[in-house]
Amino acid sequence: MTTNLIVTLKDHTDYVNSVAFNPDGMLASGSWDNTIKLWDISTMNCVRTLVGHTNCVISVAFNDVGMLASGSYDKTIKLWDIPTMTCKGTLEGHTDWVRSVAFNSSGMLASGSWDKTIKLWDISTMNCVGTLEGHTNEVWSVAFNGAGMLVSGSCDNTIKLWDISTMNYKGTLGGHTGGVRSVAFNGAGMLASGSYDKTIKLWDISTMSCVRTLEGHTGAVYSVAFNGAGMLASGSYDKTIRLWDISTINCIGTLEGHADSVMSVAFNPDGMLASGSCDKTINLTPIYTKKFIKTALMTMNRCGLIDDIIDNIMEKLGVIDEKGNITECVI
Repeated sequence: MTTNLIVTLKDHTDYVNSVAFNPDGMLASGSWDNTIKLWDISTMNCVRTLVGHTNCVISVAFNDVGMLASGSYDKTIKLWDIPTMTCKGTLEGHTDWVRSVAFNSSGMLASGSWDKTIKLWDISTMNCVGTLEGHTNEVWSVAFNGAGMLVSGSCDNTIKLWDISTMNYKGTLGGHTGGVRSVAFNGAGMLASGSYDKTIKLWDISTMSCVRTLEGHTGAVYSVAFNGAGMLASGSYDKTIRLWDISTINCIGTLEGHADSVMSVAFNPDGMLASGSCDKTINLTPIYTKKFIKTALMTMNRCGLIDDIIDNIMEKLGVIDEKGNITECVI
């Protein structure tokens, strides 16, 4: 499988380190050029460049109410109000680079840093409400699940679990032989971790056990992300993105197109995959499954659409080509 791109976004002047969608489909990208760019996916245009960090932006994350957080090598986190495109505040406290930021549904923000700690922030007051210590090396990634748990991945090769209600350490997941670069939960509570050891591990948090190791990348796995349909994407130093069906634990496609390492991957609710790369670009790729196509065809047939109209819609989606053949974006 090769990429079937909608567009490549090219306004950044240095590495694209992080990409994230908000619930409305807007895309944010953080870059080594010290800026965050906001993109309207419906027009594929950059609508604003957010300036304020004094060093590269390594991580961006949206919450559910239109706020964006950005973590930087300037050791700070900035909070941005997207409707007004203004910076609402700067969170200070880390003593080294801020490598990862993540919101939970209650308005709390977590930040992981090269100072080996995770800080928890109350966004309503802009105050740090807790500092989690235990890693013996840099914290590269943080992620919340929907049940009050935070996980952190570190260059000490481990993942640590934290109960946010009590601010207590709950356990350590070991098994990677390289630093844990990225962690992500799916809606069912499964945890994925990407590592410098070139693998992705899938974890059952209820049993604190690794249920599968996914192999195939030839370089470090820098980013992992789930979509809502049981798919996992992984971006790698090897310049590719792999797509995995979690129900079967199989690799169902490899996306090629970036000219350098893939630093970050993210899905939007409509199945679009964004990937940020050291080639200074963001690629947007529609990911359609055969199940999606079958459901769409059944729906359009029930609505009484004639074949020519259905074919025209499918061609515009990129699902079929001008000859009626299913394209390579269908997996």
